[in-house]
Amino acid sequence: MQEILFDYKLNPTTWAYISALMMIGIYFKFRRFWSVRNLDLVALIAFSPALLLVYYGLSTPPVPDWIRAGYVWLFAVSAFFLIRLLLDPVMVRRPLLEPNLSASGLTFTGVALLVFLMANVITRPVERLERRLAEQETPARSSPGCDFFYTFSSFSNQKVIPIDEAGPEVYRQTLIRVITTRAVAILAHLAVLLGMMWIGFRHFDNIHTGVAAATLYLLTFYTSQFTSQVDHVVPAMLLVWAVAAYRRPTIAGMLLGLAAGMIYYPLFLLPLWCGFYWRRGLIRFALGVIVVMAILVAVLALTSPDLGTFTSQLEQMFGWRNPLHAPRSGFWEYFAPPIRIPVLAAFVAMCGGLAIWPAQKNLGTLLSCSAAVMLGTQFWHAHYGGLYTAWYLPLLILTIFRPNLEDRVALSAVRPVWRRKG
Repeated sequence: MQEILFDYKLNPTTWAYISALMMIGIYFKFRRFWSVRNLDLVALIAFSPALLLVYYGLSTPPVPDWIRAGYVWLFAVSAFFLIRLLLDPVMVRRPLLEPNLSASGLTFTGVALLVFLMANVITRPVERLERRLAEQETPARSSPGCDFFYTFSSFSNQKVIPIDEAGPEVYRQTLIRVITTRAVAILAHLAVLLGMMWIGFRHFDNIHTGVAAATLYLLTFYTSQFTSQVDHVVPAMLLVWAVAAYRRPTIAGMLLGLAAGMIYYPLFLLPLWCGFYWRRGLIRFALGVIVVMAILVAVLALTSPDLGTFTSQLEQMFGWRNPLHAPRSGFWEYFAPPIRIPVLAAFVAMCGGLAIWPAQKNLGTLLSCSAAVMLGTQFWHAHYGGLYTAWYLPLLILTIFRPNLEDRVALSAVRPVWRRKG
């Protein structure tokens, strides 16, 4: 950003303070001090110290105690939000708590934040947490999901070596890769924001709520630190638009299937979403998921040089492995692997239980429980042990802002395939 604004420099610690103060000033309800909204806001701010501990712990030389403390703190905050999201369906009294800023002021703030964050993606300051993590040995290639997607995402972390050192051809290829991945990251963030505003306008019947949720997403410290990471934001974009298109089961299924093909973990959302569409739309939703997954498998078969490579990549895409044998990183580097067994068992039980509970699922249930499932993956998968907050952050924020949606059930929201005449 210094290339655009003279002598501009904002380190992570300063931004953590500024973002926390802005979040309190804009969203904190001072007249209802003990409201759930205020508790959610404080918990969102509590992510910042955890990320800062990890950031400074990865300095040179690294400080393992700070890194361990950061991951423990991150897991504690995540555990709070997991309980909060699972209890959300029983919170039927949801008064409209508008932000302290007017709609026009909130829109201006959101646009300004978007410009600054996207400029950071282009200029790429080295101080951000994502750069520190990129310098470590990444476990992404050994994690379940599409190998091509992880490889493409890693291009964002490449250094553009000067042309006189790398040569014109290597310089050109590296530059194209970096520009392409950062352009995808910018477009994905725009899609996330538009999806959140569309949900506020179309499904919450309040565009001001949608703008408030999108602005809060931009204000979070996490977003500022991982802005250019494609494997963080693209799955979030697909999940947000799957919720936005919930009235169209086929489209929702295709978006969910595409997200699952990229990072595998949205497959655990299928019991919940099938339970939501059980009374209407289940076949269309299932067809959407199956068609997209079949296309991804076909593309994988066409691009694989031999059968062995195709089989290996297919197993990686669908997670055909023992998750306890995955390379440990992040939180799990500091704790014994047997702890993951009851955690994984509880996660699988939660995903299966959401297929039947609550019996009457509405849009609010779909939002909160989808966020809970994606948050739950952070407790046992190998992606740095909890740092992939973007996979559930937009859905979490929409859950915080949502009104009562008990009437938005599949039977009334989804159109039947055939309508009776007369």
